[in-house]
Amino acid sequence: PSEENVKEISKKFGFDFTPEEHKSLTKHIGLNMQAYDALNQLPDYLPEVKYPRKPGYFPSSDENKLNAWYVKTDIKGAPEGKLAGRKVVLKDNVSLAGVPMMNGCQYLEGYTPEIDATLVTRLLDAGATIVGKAHCENLCLSGGSH
Repeated sequence: PSEENVKEISKKFGFDFTPEEHKSLTKHIGLNMQAYDALNQLPDYLPEVKYPRKPGYFPSSDENKLNAWYVKTDIKGAPEGKLAGRKVVLKDNVSLAGVPMMNGCQYLEGYTPEIDATLVTRLLDAGATIVGKAHCENLCLSGGSH
């Protein structure tokens, strides 16, 4: 940004800087913007989703009497491994590609991650089957997660 931009923004937010401070701010903001521009030039690394899946479904009240399920799935991992034949439920703050994630927060409703959390990949590589995601409190901020 130009020094004039910095002056306008400073004034808008009630800051009263000296000319030297405006000059210094302009310089440092410019350096930060250069760093962000360099970062934006890097390619995104999105790890491959290794195991096929469908987005699952939101269970009916008959199937979800205690409202513990957020979404039910059936994602099968590797055919062999230490967790082969084991069923796993994820807390709904874990990224599971292609499956809705709300993290207990109405503002995230409708969000679907594009990638799996490392935990998910490791579970599936070990042969687990992910059968769904359990509800959690708003943004998982209760401290006890109960």
